[in-house]
Amino acid sequence: MHRPLLHLPPALRHRKFALLWASLLISYAGSNMQLWTLYWHLRDLSDQPVVVSGIGLARFIPMLAFALFGGLVADLFNRRHIMFVSQLTMMAIATALGALTHSGMIQIWHIFALTAVQAVAAAFDIPARQSIIPNLVSKEDLPNAFSMSSIAINVGAIIGPGLSGLVISRMGLDAVYWINAVSYIAVLVAVLVMGKVQQETAAAPGSRRKAFSLESIREGIQFILHQPMILSTMLLDFFATFFSTADTLLPFVARDILRVDEIRYGWLAAAPSLGAMSVGLVVSQLRGIQNQGRLLLSAVTIYGAATILFGISQQFLLAMVALFLIGAGDSLSAIIRNTIRQIHTPDRLRGRAISVNQIFFLGGPQLGDIEAGLLAQAFGTPIAIITGGIGCILAVIGIAQRWPQLRSYNGDEPRPATSPEAA
Repeated sequence: MHRPLLHLPPALRHRKFALLWASLLISYAGSNMQLWTLYWHLRDLSDQPVVVSGIGLARFIPMLAFALFGGLVADLFNRRHIMFVSQLTMMAIATALGALTHSGMIQIWHIFALTAVQAVAAAFDIPARQSIIPNLVSKEDLPNAFSMSSIAINVGAIIGPGLSGLVISRMGLDAVYWINAVSYIAVLVAVLVMGKVQQETAAAPGSRRKAFSLESIREGIQFILHQPMILSTMLLDFFATFFSTADTLLPFVARDILRVDEIRYGWLAAAPSLGAMSVGLVVSQLRGIQNQGRLLLSAVTIYGAATILFGISQQFLLAMVALFLIGAGDSLSAIIRNTIRQIHTPDRLRGRAISVNQIFFLGGPQLGDIEAGLLAQAFGTPIAIITGGIGCILAVIGIAQRWPQLRSYNGDEPRPATSPEAA
C-alpha cells in the first residue's frame, strides 16, 4: 500500500491551533489587501518616493515605544484576551480608513496617523499571537506549526494583493478597507470558540501589578543578550530587512518603471508570497529540519541576491521571478528563526522575547522604509533597491563571522540555560 504524497500537517491535529490557523487565513488576506492598497493610495496622493519614509516612521516610533510593554503584557495576562482587544482595535482602524476614503476627505496625514495607531495595536497583538502558538501544540509539532503559520500568512499575502488590485480597479480604494474590517471577525470568533488556553504566566494574579515593571522588561532583554543563537538570528533578520526591504517602493517600480496597471501591481505584490508559500508547503511535510544554521544563512543570502535582481528588472516577468525568490528566501529564514527562538525560550518569558524580536523583525523593514525612501528620492528607485540587496549579503557575511556557532547549528542541540546568570 502506497503512502499518500501529502498528509494532514501534525499541527492541524490540535483543534485550538487549527481554529486559529483557519481564522488567520481569512484575516491575513484582508490585512494584505489593506497593506498594498495603502502603498498604492500613497502613490495616488504623492509621486515623491520620500513619502514611504513617512509610513516607515509612522510604524516604527509606536512599535519602539510599546513593543517591550506588549511582550510583558503577553507574559502577565491572558493571551486570548489581548488578541481579542488588539484585533478589535485594528478592525476599527480599517473602518476609519474606509469611511475617510469614501467621503473623499482622506489625506496623507490621516494614513500616517491611523497607521501609527495600528502599530500600537500590533505591538500588543504580535507577542500574544506568536507566544500562544506553543501553548496550542506539542513541542515536537512546533516547527510544523510555524511552517503552517507561514503558509497562512503567505496564502493571505497572495490572495490579498491579487484581490486588492481587482477591487481597486472595480470598486474603489474604500471597498478594500471595508473588506479588511470584516475579515477581522474570523479571528475574533476563533478566539472566543477555542476556549481556555493553558499558559505559564510570569507572575501570580495577585502580584501582576508588581511584576508589571521595568525590571520585568529588563529580564526579557537580558535573556536575549545571553542567548547567542537567538541574538544572532535577530540581528541577521534586522540587517537583512533593513537593507533589502523593497515593499513600499513597489508602487513606484510598478507605475514608473514597469508601467503596469492596478491588477498587475497586485500580482507583483503577491509574488513574494507565492515563493514563501511554496517553501512553507515543503516544510509543512517535514517532521524536522536539519542543518538549520546553514540553511538560515543561505536563505538570507538568496533574499539579498533576489533583491538585487529585482532592482535591475525592467520587465514584468523578471520582476515577478525576483520577487518570488525574495519571498522563498524570507519564508525559510522566518521558519527557522521562529523555531530557534521558541524552542530556546521558556513560556514565562516568551512574550517578552517576542517583543524584543519584534523590534528587530519589524524595526528592520520599517527603518528600511525610511532609508529606501530617502535613497530613492536622492538617487532613484533602482539604486535604492540594488544597494539594499548588496547590504543584505554583507550582513550575512558579518553575522556568520561574528557567531560561527550559527553556521554549525543543526537544531537538535540541547536547550541552553534560560537565565542570564546561568548563561
